[in-house]
Amino acid sequence: MDILPIDRASTESAIERLIDLARSDTGQARRVARFLMAWWNGPDLGHFEIADLFGLDLSVAADIATVIGFLGQHSGAIYIDALGYEADMQDIIARWRSPADTEAATSPND
Repeated sequence: MDILPIDRASTESAIERLIDLARSDTGQARRVARFLMAWWNGPDLGHFEIADLFGLDLSVAADIATVIGFLGQHSGAIYIDALGYEADMQDIIARWRSPADTEAATSPND
């Protein structure tokens, strides 16, 4: 099977588009926020339902697929904070979760 490598620059561009969308106030934003929070800390912030992809524009779903493809080509876990997006994630968590949820949402690397 051939593997199409996904480079870090493409992944970071996709992440930045996803973060921008998650900071907005739409149904797509909520789905994207759930994806990002599940990547950050699924046990505390909830998991991403794969069917949520069906409610996204194709370009947004492609950005999620890019991130997943990038993560899948590495052995071991890579969390979003390791790529330099910790502050962005704290903003998204604060926007989409209650204060009690936010307190529980520590980085998986803590």
